[in-house]
Amino acid sequence: MTFYSKKLIKYCEKPKNIGSFLKNNRKIGTGITGSPSCGDVMKLQIKIYKGIIKNIRFKTYGCGSAIASSYLTTKIIKNRTIEETLLIKNLDIANFLLLSPIKIHCSILAEEVIKFSIKNYYYKNNYKYDY
Repeated sequence: MTFYSKKLIKYCEKPKNIGSFLKNNRKIGTGITGSPSCGDVMKLQIKIYKGIIKNIRFKTYGCGSAIASSYLTTKIIKNRTIEETLLIKNLDIANFLLLSPIKIHCSILAEEVIKFSIKNYYYKNNYKYDY
């Protein structure tokens, strides 16, 4: 039986920042990742202005832990610099939500999707990405 913390349930039941932006905008970085073994797929879009993530949207298909991890990610990285955002690790998300060991992959996907969205932003703007 999997244990779900009160925080995880709260973040899963009433997520905010759901949706998407036009992906062709140069200020928007889009990242998509998924885990074929469990069926979770995360899409994260960040809108960057002067090196700071000013707006953010996500779409996640999967379990409650994946949805909660995605929503928490949006809350954590909004109004942070790219450099600060890249310091966020999956264990930060897993520990906050008290994810069970069987659900750690959801926090791993969240860390990955952050990096993919920043990489996409850098690519669109011809910046070097070396993280």
